Amino acid sequence: MEIIKDPKLIESTSMDIIDQLLPELKTLPVAESKIIKRVVHTAGDPDYAKLVRISPGAIEGGIQAIKGGKTIICDVNMLKAGINKNKVHEFGGRVECYISDEDVAAEAKKSGLTRAIIALRKALPQLQGGIVAIGNAPTALFELCDLITHQGLKPALVVGTPVGFVGARESKELLQEMDIPYITVVGNKGGSTIAASICNALLYMA
Repeated sequence: MEIIKDPKLIESTSMDIIDQLLPELKTLPVAESKIIKRVVHTAGDPDYAKLVRISPGAIEGGIQAIKGGKTIICDVNMLKAGINKNKVHEFGGRVECYISDEDVAAEAKKSGLTRAIIALRKALPQLQGGIVAIGNAPTALFELCDLITHQGLKPALVVGTPVGFVGARESKELLQEMDIPYITVVGNKGGSTIAASICNALLYMA
């Protein structure tokens, strides 16, 4: 077996294989197809093509926010680490995550709430018109939906792909009921790598 070592060739070959496995993607708008292919590539799982949900205007809103230098707020540092920050910085933006901050940990312990909830509340001033990426914590996505419903919060885009068996599916179902642009994957699947792949696909298109 010949081992491909050129990183660009590895990626282009992977995308060619995805095209062969999922010919139906050619019938979709190009931007949607790029998002889905990036998710499938990251997961190594063609079944993800059936799980991705993109609301009308979500891709355009995300790209506009990136070009406008808006902050990307992440629920966990793993997600932050996976986003191409050089691309974000090219547009004057930042990628932030507050879940490891001492004041967040202290308030979470005092309140009995998850650090993901407290970290999102700390980021509140940056959420309006920005991009919120939640790849791990359903509680963060529930909190975000509550802020959208009761405080009139309007992010430019929510990338919501929390993973797991407690609240993940339900939080993403709630997101799809919000009057806000979103990109998500249905069911229990997801994770920080999936959220990062969506953000990076938007960055490359921007």
